[in-house]
Amino acid sequence: MTQKLELVADIGLLIYPGCAMAAIHGLTDLFQIAGNWTGEDKRAIRVSHWKADEAGVTCIWDSHPGTAHRLTHIIAPPSIVMPERMAPAPMAAQGLIGQHTAGATLCSVCAGAFVLAETGLMDGRRATTHWAFAHQLAQRFPKVQLAEEHMVVDEGDIVTAGGILAWADLGLTLVGRLLGPATLLATARFLLIEPPRHSQLPFAQFIPRFDHGDAAIRASQHQIHAQSGTLQGVTIWPIKRG
Repeated sequence: MTQKLELVADIGLLIYPGCAMAAIHGLTDLFQIAGNWTGEDKRAIRVSHWKADEAGVTCIWDSHPGTAHRLTHIIAPPSIVMPERMAPAPMAAQGLIGQHTAGATLCSVCAGAFVLAETGLMDGRRATTHWAFAHQLAQRFPKVQLAEEHMVVDEGDIVTAGGILAWADLGLTLVGRLLGPATLLATARFLLIEPPRHSQLPFAQFIPRFDHGDAAIRASQHQIHAQSGTLQGVTIWPIKRG
């Protein structure tokens, strides 16, 4: 007798204008692969894609169609558009608020935090985003308590992840929560990726501010920045010998 498949979660991936489709498809595959490593339990994660536009938020793909959705998690993926050029997404924010009220955990990756922050639900909460976007997020949403040094910040009902490829860290974090640590490790080994990393600091670089209004200091900053860039350019190239 074939054992009935148990769906342990219903995860919606939010497709908003300019989002990184690589993350949408990568997370879809990661969750499907994780279901293959649950052993005899026959557990899986239902994954669906939801397109957000002026008309609202609509499901356009479903891994397990046929039954009504009750989303347990929604993920706002990274954006391939820089934050300063990201258009507001009021329909997406409205949909996220409604799903959160119904009990869904809201998640974001990289600049997806800007979409999630539009809901106001991150106000007073710890969150992370790409280390290079943290200053912009803090300026636009000053009530968010930024912890950009972390790769993943898990606040229970709100989970945020750092840089653009941190969708893998977020995905594995959710696999561990939903399917257990053994499935998390098996999935990571199969994909040849590390378990969820803890810090973004090894990838960060110092980005000086030039908008402080002091022309003399700004001129010195430009000179130092240009010289350090030249020195870095020399050291990063490999030296060919013989």
